[in-house]
Amino acid sequence: MHAIIGVDIGTTSTKTALFDQNGHLLTKTMETYPLYQTLPGYAEEDPDEILAVVMRGIAQMMAFAKAKSYPVSGVSFSAAMHSLILMDSQNRPLTRVITWADNRAIKQSEALQKNGIAQILYKKTGTPNHPMTPLTKIIWFREERPNLFAQAQKFIGIKTYVFYKLFGQYVADYGLASATGLFNLKTMTWDDQALKIAGISQAQLPRLVATETIFSGVTAKVAQKMQVSGKLPFIVGSSDGALANLGAGATKTDQLAVSIGTSGAVRMVVDHPVLDPKGNLFCYVLGKDRWIIGGPVNNGGIILQWVQEQWLKKQPRLTYPELMNLASQSVPGAHGLMFLPYLGGERAPIWNADARGSFLGLTRQHTQADLVRAVLEGIILNLCVVKQMIEKLTGPIHGVKATGGFAQASLWVQILADCFDQSIEVVDGSTGTALGAATMGFDSLKIHFLQDRTSGSQVWHPNLTNVKRYQDLMPIWQQCSQLLIPEYQKMAAFQHKYNC
Repeated sequence: MHAIIGVDIGTTSTKTALFDQNGHLLTKTMETYPLYQTLPGYAEEDPDEILAVVMRGIAQMMAFAKAKSYPVSGVSFSAAMHSLILMDSQNRPLTRVITWADNRAIKQSEALQKNGIAQILYKKTGTPNHPMTPLTKIIWFREERPNLFAQAQKFIGIKTYVFYKLFGQYVADYGLASATGLFNLKTMTWDDQALKIAGISQAQLPRLVATETIFSGVTAKVAQKMQVSGKLPFIVGSSDGALANLGAGATKTDQLAVSIGTSGAVRMVVDHPVLDPKGNLFCYVLGKDRWIIGGPVNNGGIILQWVQEQWLKKQPRLTYPELMNLASQSVPGAHGLMFLPYLGGERAPIWNADARGSFLGLTRQHTQADLVRAVLEGIILNLCVVKQMIEKLTGPIHGVKATGGFAQASLWVQILADCFDQSIEVVDGSTGTALGAATMGFDSLKIHFLQDRTSGSQVWHPNLTNVKRYQDLMPIWQQCSQLLIPEYQKMAAFQHKYNC
């Protein structure tokens, strides 16, 4: 029985898991690392802290496999998208890892939007214009830190850094490269126009490789630390979003994957690149002849954390189940109270880093239960807009698979089923992305793999009465969201001016 280690390099932690070829989880580990936010808008990590966590995780999997006599056939990788590290001529980091959550490049992103370049590049790269992208971050360094920019010999992401340390090669898989804003989806190469706008050359970027590419030959020192042989295959893999779909089993071209953790996303696998005419959906490479389209949202479960911490200050603090119980005392539509969940700016569906949250329709009759339910519904309605955008491009959806912490709450899943008007199958997502990486690893090594993601899953069906109510609410919610977009920049400017 073959086994593969799946490594999921996330924003604040790395999950490492061992799976057999029947898709069974044999063991797993997770280790966190700090997110450094030293200045407003900054969100950085230390690349060597992440590297050490990755190597420890692999070593732990290898030790378990050896003790249980599981033959490990390979190690396969996933990593968070949009990261950037500047490397000097001695192959040393000039910066920390600048993560997707870093918003320092707002001005550069706005400039690309105003001069029309953003839409031109989107049609070539499939990457929506946003401060998260490595493209806008590179422009920021060129304009705001020209000395560092001049010293940079390479511009890379965190997975590229890990593979350089393991194999001495700068490589980027098509999946992560396609999320940089620098990659041409048609030619599957770095895009000349995007590079010119960034002010860099192809020689300053990693060599592009297919997601199924296999590496071997780690150095003896590294091999010893990870308890692996130098011949063990390492599969480069793809991005976390794409592999999350693979891990959830949401791989049909009429099937959605929805996840809500701290943030959230709606994604679909397609068999050819699909672009949104308005540039509001991403289109990234998953693997050979497969792409992933969808939209990521900033505001998921982190909004509930804000609710717990800021305006339900009971001691002891209300637990997650208690919050859901409170919300259940309201009704679908929260007695006409609406919530726009943009507390952390927003990516999809509005791609506005200045967006701010708001309650609409508030009256003296509304209760705490209505407020909490409106928050739950606002998060889902925002995802529903993304779902509608995907459906408009791909046709009818027949099936939704849901993962993430929200799936522990039956009320929240029911709201998703009612707003989406779809049956929702909840699958275990705790190691879903690592499983997706392992799945790609088995496929790359041509080892037969049987993935059964239905075992133990639960299904929620839409309540037709609630569906009708949400269908009446949805256009009002959307219109209010659109009407406030021109005001968000003014709100943000006021807050910055008075240090709010």
